[in-house]
Amino acid sequence: MSRAGAEDSQVPVYDVVGVGFGPSNLALAIALAEHNAGSGETVTAHFLERQPRFGWHRGMLIDTATMQVSFLKDLVTMRNPASAYTFLNYLHEKGRLVDFINHKTLFPLRVEFHDYFEWAAAKVDDLVSYGSEVVSVEPVRDGDEIAFFDVRAEADGEITELRARNLVLGTGLRAKLPDGVVAGERIWHNSELLRRVESLRGTDARRFVVIGAGQSAAEVAALLHDEFPRAEVCAVFARYGYSPADDSAFANRIFDPEAVDSFYAASEPVKERLMRYHGATNYSAVDLDLIDELYRRRYQEKVLGVERLRLFNVSRPIEVADQGTHVRATVESLATGERSVLDADAVVYATGYHPADPVPLLGGLAGECRRDGQGRLKIERDYRITTGPAVRGGLYLQGGTEHTHGITSSLLSNTAVRVGEILKSIVDRRAVGSDPVEYAVSGIR
Repeated sequence: MSRAGAEDSQVPVYDVVGVGFGPSNLALAIALAEHNAGSGETVTAHFLERQPRFGWHRGMLIDTATMQVSFLKDLVTMRNPASAYTFLNYLHEKGRLVDFINHKTLFPLRVEFHDYFEWAAAKVDDLVSYGSEVVSVEPVRDGDEIAFFDVRAEADGEITELRARNLVLGTGLRAKLPDGVVAGERIWHNSELLRRVESLRGTDARRFVVIGAGQSAAEVAALLHDEFPRAEVCAVFARYGYSPADDSAFANRIFDPEAVDSFYAASEPVKERLMRYHGATNYSAVDLDLIDELYRRRYQEKVLGVERLRLFNVSRPIEVADQGTHVRATVESLATGERSVLDADAVVYATGYHPADPVPLLGGLAGECRRDGQGRLKIERDYRITTGPAVRGGLYLQGGTEHTHGITSSLLSNTAVRVGEILKSIVDRRAVGSDPVEYAVSGIR
């Protein structure tokens, strides 16, 4: 459905409306705030986030877990090292800068980096409405052109509508479960880890099955092994063992901002080859320190004759069924075909994430979005979805662009640079194709 009348005084109009307020759109909000503070031309913006407050993978904020990316790749430093929103300035305000320097690490605790995100989010909270879930986006036509996007969001049972000249979709990641697996009380994704562990404390848990070979799977196995000292933890994966992440200096250049240009310009076969070459920098890869710790535990238990950490390597789960009081997992060896039946208190799938599909939100705009020969969205270098000539504004993606921009698409490594490029695109396009419509600056809270 299209809406009539591009100038509806009842709807607040913004240069930018952001859907979702995770680290990527938080970084964009900061870039906007800095642009407006240092420029004579204001870019108006508002963000909508369905969570009641800022949160980033809260279910995996394990006390001992560290970041896998340098603190220098925070929300701003790669774009503006002089920013007041750097991780170092956060440490200074918290009174921990000297302590952190003495720690001699590039990799903060994950809970600390999350606290940094919350600290930064609080500084731009006038730009975001929490508890607001976007339910639809509709085109607003001005003659034959689509001049604006109307964004409808639900908060506390009421519908709010914003009008956007540009839309930035940062809808994050969604937990990925294998086909046929239905989550429930005893079968869950690792994104729910801490909440589930809390509910199981005090119970007589005897066995857990963890499926997956990546960093999250290894962290889940280690935590359950710690928290439930009388329970077995059975790790199931198709590899021979946990594989270390390749974080060597040259391999890490795949995360350099310049690498995005190279990847974007490459042919499809080269893109596929680069993804195969460098997948070990991020996917199904585990920090070497954690691998060593799990091996140490495994060896110690062999020495003591009580093996609680069991590895079902070169194996796969062929059936996982909730029996009402427990879960029965049937695990098959890929090498021999031998099957093991494991009755467990819970089965945890650490099987990764996939980007949320933004297209269902776009309603009538979806037909204006161009696709490649494989059915994937075509994305411009500035992270803008390629649209038909009738669309005047920009539909930008933060995430879901791995096929065009490479492995950094949904990672923190290039976030600061990416949002700078998106903001520059929005400002430059406005200067070239300015519109006489006046833009409201009033916000919603």
